[in-house]
Amino acid sequence: MNVQAFVMLFGAYLLGAVPFGLIVARVKGVGDIRQQGSGNIGATNVLRVAGRTAGAIALVLDIGKGALATAIALFLFGQDSVYTAATVVMVFLGHLYPVYLGFKGGKGVAVALGAVLVWVPVFGLIMVLIWLATAKWLRISSLAALLAFGITPFFLFWLSAPSFASETFGLITLLVFWRHRANIQRLFKGTEPSIGKK
Repeated sequence: MNVQAFVMLFGAYLLGAVPFGLIVARVKGVGDIRQQGSGNIGATNVLRVAGRTAGAIALVLDIGKGALATAIALFLFGQDSVYTAATVVMVFLGHLYPVYLGFKGGKGVAVALGAVLVWVPVFGLIMVLIWLATAKWLRISSLAALLAFGITPFFLFWLSAPSFASETFGLITLLVFWRHRANIQRLFKGTEPSIGKK
């Protein structure tokens, strides 16, 4: 690995680790988001605790850090580079395990979505449509995310996506499901809260 690639990967992790949800909630004046709602630092919990505007800002910022890291990697290494794939993984892991918060972070859905929107835009839009349709119909954010990511590796393979994209998002999808394991248990029990529910 050359120096440029190392700096890119390390920088992607640090960018992914920035807890925008926590920051937005504090600026909004609701305190530590980790002590409220679901305890998650993601946009859904920010929406639940701090309101729609704060939730939307947190969502855009989390999508943005995934998109920015991926865009820089594409510029430096190209669409089919293993370093681009590794950058996507690192910015995602940064959000899941942020060094700034003792390696206790969010679930990475928005960050991964930002990455796929830049790396494979057509499929990124498909994911957004699936998420929006499911969220609007069933009003459950976690289920919308699980459905959108559950088809990701298969669609990327079918669409002949860039090298390493299918494998990268296969790994990310497994991690998304792992981070949502408590949500999955609540879904089976019928106790998963709906979008916007306090």
